[in-house]
Amino acid sequence: MPKLSNLYLLAYNSLQAVAWAVCLALSLSSFVSTKAVNGAYASAGDLIYFLQMVQFLEVIHGAIGLVPSGVVFPLMQWTGRAHFLFVLRQTHEVQESPSVFITFVAWSLSEVIRYPHYAFNCTGSCPSWITYLRYTAFIVLYPPGMAGETWLMYQALPFVKKTSVFPNFFAGLSYYNFLRVLLVCYPFLCLKLYLHMFKQRRSKLGEHPKKKKR
Repeated sequence: MPKLSNLYLLAYNSLQAVAWAVCLALSLSSFVSTKAVNGAYASAGDLIYFLQMVQFLEVIHGAIGLVPSGVVFPLMQWTGRAHFLFVLRQTHEVQESPSVFITFVAWSLSEVIRYPHYAFNCTGSCPSWITYLRYTAFIVLYPPGMAGETWLMYQALPFVKKTSVFPNFFAGLSYYNFLRVLLVCYPFLCLKLYLHMFKQRRSKLGEHPKKKKR
């Protein structure tokens, strides 16, 4: 009989897979119906925000040993996305930016691959092609997702500067200045996550060099 924790993870990953497929469909249907990329947030923003908040469970899963992912990298990814959505939800002027569409589509495509892979692993039988996609698609999907996040935060800067919605940080550091510092550091943080994925890819897929014929 499967463990209760395994059944929980199967249900969690299956529901996330379906929900992210809905996010992808909403983002793309908005583009198809309007022939414009400025409707992604209106179509899928609330659902993506909800799913992203729920994804904090994955940090907890790693912390308590329910999954072997650990805490650091899931927390980095969750924090980066959550912060992006925080800026997006508070800065209405950038909600129709093309960067939102690019980011939402990249996230959704990544998740409709990642979560089925996790769900199949819970059953003990994951098709090899899904495993290959899981550890290969990120090569194409991560760069536009990271670029979209960075682009939107940059676009939000002038609006953040003139609004009082955003809190001040410690030692008198304004959120505007925090965001400027973050934009300098963000590419390096994204690169760290990207290289971590390549490390995972080598670990999961392995390298099988062809043997030289004598």
